[in-house]
Amino acid sequence: MIYFNTKEINSLEHLYKINLINSCAGYKSANLISTKSIENRTNVAIFSSITHIGSSPPILGFFLRPTTVLRNTYENIMETGYFTINHIHKKILKDAHHTSAKYDKNISEFDVTDLETEYKDHFYAPFVKDCPIQLSMKYIEEYDIKSNNTKLVIGEIWGLYIKENLLEEDGFINLSKGTIAAINGLDGYAIPDLKQRFEYQRPII
Repeated sequence: MIYFNTKEINSLEHLYKINLINSCAGYKSANLISTKSIENRTNVAIFSSITHIGSSPPILGFFLRPTTVLRNTYENIMETGYFTINHIHKKILKDAHHTSAKYDKNISEFDVTDLETEYKDHFYAPFVKDCPIQLSMKYIEEYDIKSNNTKLVIGEIWGLYIKENLLEEDGFINLSKGTIAAINGLDGYAIPDLKQRFEYQRPII
């Protein structure tokens, strides 16, 4: 096996190091976070850091890179308190990836891609049309991570929309049926195929 110690990792060429460390953690969720400013300017950006925090109440979190540079998603959430999470699927991979480009806040990624806005139940922030899973989110709190100046932003699920054929009888959402993507590193995409589910495990006596 190829081995890197901490000193070697820290001395690697910048892009090589970014690719290495971003991919060593394994597959990550692939989502679009959509927001709207108080001036009604929409924004949508790809995130691979959305994670389950808890079910009661139903809350999710995502990690945000340092806000020392312009972060339109974060600014809009701070202004309004609302955002949506939309699962990326096979048909929109290219456009979803393009939202990682750094556009000025006056330019909406919806206008430079084929992604479309969709509004539901009078929720302030737009959803991404045709995504198999869409969540309306309300900002709750955030935590500063001192070691690298990032933030963990936490929101509560206010609404959950699931394409009918994905939801199974026990509440399990079968992502494979929606050709929902996962991210490998920064720019690698996979469409996982569910192989098997196992029963809840208890100690063998």
